[in-house]
Amino acid sequence: MKVIKRNGSEVVFDQAKITNAIRKASLSADERDRLTEEAIQSASDSVAARCAALGRAVSVEEIQDMVEVRLMEMGCYEVARLYVRYRFQRSLVRKSNTTDARILSLIECNNEEVKQENANKNPIVNSVQRDYMAGEISRDITSRILLPKDIVEADREGIIHFHDADYYAQHMHNCDLVNLEDMLQNGTVISGTLIEKPHSFSTACNIATQIIAQVASNQYGGQSISLTHLAPFVQISREKIRKDVLREAEELGGATDSERIDRVVERRLHEEIERGVQTIQYQVITLLTTNGQAPFLTVYMYLDEARSPQEKKDLALIIEEVLRQRYEGVKNENGVWITPAFPKLIYVLDEDNVREGSEYWELTKLAAKCTARRMVPDYISAKVMRRLKVDKNGHGNVYTCMGCRSFLTPYVDPETNQPKYYGRFNQGVVTINLVDAALSSGGDTEAFWRILDERLELCHRALRLRHERLKGTLSDAAPILWQYGALARLKKGEKIDRLLYGGYSTISLGYAGLYECVKYMTGVSHTDPQGKPFALDVMNALNAATRKWREAENIDYSLYGTPLESTTYKFAKCLQKRFGMVPGITDKNYITNSYHVNVREEIDAFTKLRFESEFQQLSPGGAISYVEVPDMQDNLEAVLSVMQFIYENIMYAELNTKSDYCQVCGYDGEISIVEEDGKLVWECPHCHNRDQSKMNVARRTCGYIGTQYWNQGRTQEIKDRVMHL
Repeated sequence: MKVIKRNGSEVVFDQAKITNAIRKASLSADERDRLTEEAIQSASDSVAARCAALGRAVSVEEIQDMVEVRLMEMGCYEVARLYVRYRFQRSLVRKSNTTDARILSLIECNNEEVKQENANKNPIVNSVQRDYMAGEISRDITSRILLPKDIVEADREGIIHFHDADYYAQHMHNCDLVNLEDMLQNGTVISGTLIEKPHSFSTACNIATQIIAQVASNQYGGQSISLTHLAPFVQISREKIRKDVLREAEELGGATDSERIDRVVERRLHEEIERGVQTIQYQVITLLTTNGQAPFLTVYMYLDEARSPQEKKDLALIIEEVLRQRYEGVKNENGVWITPAFPKLIYVLDEDNVREGSEYWELTKLAAKCTARRMVPDYISAKVMRRLKVDKNGHGNVYTCMGCRSFLTPYVDPETNQPKYYGRFNQGVVTINLVDAALSSGGDTEAFWRILDERLELCHRALRLRHERLKGTLSDAAPILWQYGALARLKKGEKIDRLLYGGYSTISLGYAGLYECVKYMTGVSHTDPQGKPFALDVMNALNAATRKWREAENIDYSLYGTPLESTTYKFAKCLQKRFGMVPGITDKNYITNSYHVNVREEIDAFTKLRFESEFQQLSPGGAISYVEVPDMQDNLEAVLSVMQFIYENIMYAELNTKSDYCQVCGYDGEISIVEEDGKLVWECPHCHNRDQSKMNVARRTCGYIGTQYWNQGRTQEIKDRVMHL
């Protein structure tokens, strides 16, 4: 016999559940009104018989009706009353709960936390609201059903952060490096349509944007593509254009000497490169994926990734056009050129472009010019990365992050014995709040290490849940990822399990608040010689934990410098609730990202980068450092000096400038943050406009540039930032 549950699914009839429900109602009554065990069993048997007599599946509601009737028939009126009351109370809980309230508030844009959860999502837009609604349901299911209560409680109290719980109910991963080369060279399938190898650069760019959108709709984190994978199509277009030009010249009876033909071909080729790059820029910016936002895309620019001298020259042409168009920006609704949030750009510094006189120095100068105006590109030092990312064959690797900062660990493909980056991914993140561990210890060092171990094991169990949630996922869940080349070429119906082990994918232990942790435990910043040893001890302990888990389980646990966009505010509020206002520790509405120097600390750019490079090295799962700089458009020499310092000293870093515009008065300087009735608001210093819908503000907050404003904690952090140059 079957029972139809409230969600419409069928389960096998279980009489014990009826017996237990009657027993609970009986135990709630006064002792004189309680039923004997014989009476409880008799009532249960009667209801079971009535269900069987129906000769069909019976609903839960029908069974409950039968229980009430049978209790009344037996004269057990008090027990029947209590059963009805319990049933009514449970019905109210199901019909109206906190999830309902949160959904209704976000639909009406009354939920401040949700409105400012993501600096690149506009919560007024229907598609964003739909994603948030689905996210609230996922969070509810995750906290009530999918996660153990201690992990849910630890997340709620800010002891840890279980990232992206709004996507956990589905079998989705975090971020990845898209194997664009495989998809373009060998074809792919999008929405059931076969997409063959493109026959021109512009077509390749168009297909790339469709791939980007599809990938973004099937995961919840960032993705990265390499321009190197588009470079071979420049030569394809060159050859195609040459044929067209020769045919036209012959038809017109004109001269066909090679020099003149070459000039025409290269001119038309440049025009096609311009159109292709424009396609990527504008499509990425204007696309809305199924989660209501532009794809969190990173575009990687590494000249030495090219496989031939000609391909390298063609790659340089693409990079030049990308930088030129990004420098120009995009027009807002008023036709004013502004800084777009996406795509994020990463430019690799190497011996062939980092110094004056090197082959691609002019390209690097263009990158510096673009950074000074639009905050991108960010910079990877090939020199430092080769030293840090060494694979089992002793080969130093240079590759991009997955999105804003999450890095894969080096991996050698067992089939080819060659390094492999593209097609790999991250399974998910759980972050430990180091500040809470410190405060919970009361400043006792021995207690701190004991608590840290306990919290790390809690994170370990939470990470295992993320892993197990992906385990058993069929490739059919996201064909673009698992079947058609973005991450793999698995068969239909095949599980993705083999991609979860052996280092093919990573899973990340994040950490936050190293500065406040050290400050509380030692009395000084981790930049102080007295505090730095303790900071390094903490980092080594975190790495030791991930190493132990990795060796025991063959899962690539890796330590990750968490960016903390909205979570910085959540952690701060939780700390204040648990420990009160501790001067210098919990008296701000944010905590410091990962290992970063506190935003209020006076330190010059070069000292900051050199200091943070040690901690970045201890964050193999990903991290990024930045320096806060003023308007540098008239001082490119200083920008280039910082870039050269990055090349020599730190693997991955960026320069943070400002790029704002007031739509009311046309002011294009820095929009200020002021206080109004205890709340931080953005204000044009020229006309005092405070209407956020009438200004464009771009700030880097977690690796990506944000353009939709931030919660009060992050806004305070932005306001408190000091200049490093």
